[in-house]
Amino acid sequence: MFSLDTSKQTLENLTTSVVMLDKELRVKYMNPAAEMLLQISYRRLRGKPLTECVVFAEDDVRLLKDALKTSHPFSKREARIVTILSNELLIDYSVNPLSNSGLLLEIQARDRLMRIEREEELLNRHATARSLVRGLAHEIKNPLGGIRGAAQLLERELDNPELHDYTRVIIEEADRLRNLVDRLLGPHNLPRIEEINVHALLERVCSLVDVESNHLIRFVRDYDPSIPEFLGDKEQLIQAILNILRNAMQALQEASTPEPSILLRTRAHRQVTLGSERHRLVCSIEIIDNGPGIPEDLVSSIFYPMVTGRAEGSGLGLSIAQAIINRHKGLIECSSEPGQTRFQLLIPLEQNNEITG
Repeated sequence: MFSLDTSKQTLENLTTSVVMLDKELRVKYMNPAAEMLLQISYRRLRGKPLTECVVFAEDDVRLLKDALKTSHPFSKREARIVTILSNELLIDYSVNPLSNSGLLLEIQARDRLMRIEREEELLNRHATARSLVRGLAHEIKNPLGGIRGAAQLLERELDNPELHDYTRVIIEEADRLRNLVDRLLGPHNLPRIEEINVHALLERVCSLVDVESNHLIRFVRDYDPSIPEFLGDKEQLIQAILNILRNAMQALQEASTPEPSILLRTRAHRQVTLGSERHRLVCSIEIIDNGPGIPEDLVSSIFYPMVTGRAEGSGLGLSIAQAIINRHKGLIECSSEPGQTRFQLLIPLEQNNEITG
């Protein structure tokens, strides 16, 4: 027999959403995972019919009632429900009848599973691309050093000063390529870890971009003041956010967007899985502009080095930003449509995270 008292602690530590219903389909218990998924507190829903606050399809309600009558367990995949906040979720759920004429529901959000798979694929693809780029960049730097050195030696041997112009071109272009390769490799200094206030950091970046845009872009803030300070490399994070914010500014300017605006929104999310790692608390930073949007064929590859939708872009800013956030155990996601482009930076807030170099 299922004992709520003896099993409560175990249930509350599960990542699977668990809901207990009585024979009238009223809620007897919900674990924290279910509260997060259904976007309602157990205290508010306790003793009420689950179907009052969570909209199930008629077929699903019928299946729940049949399970009560027949005491037969069942599972259903890819069912759709609507939460009290009007958010539609795609879920898998299993129903097990209890000996006291109730039901035990185990619910898993398909949206969450698909997001985990997508994020893990994105992280793996980005890591593979970075590894290839690093290998290629190191191979380029070696002959560049030889070309530059040979040009310097040649310049010393030339008696005609007019010919020095040609050797200077070789040296300057070799330096330009070396700088490009260094940017491809990304920040190579050891991280300088310090306490970071995310809103102070965002305000600093906003002030820089505001000046660059000649104060022609409206910045809208929607900050969550409950987000705690966390450990990170302040200068690297400024660079990552600046790269994204500057891209948004340039897109708005190039498209001559009427009433250009950028929304900065912060939120704290609990129990978030990034890739294959689960984090207790994550800081979400959203940067949303009302520009023309990113071409659909570029969205999936926009974080790769040298990929850009702008004629004058280097295609390195977003790649470097993703690499910096990855070093902080986080991830950047992008979605875009005409009139709105959204970048979301997810950074774990746990104090024991080691920032990789």
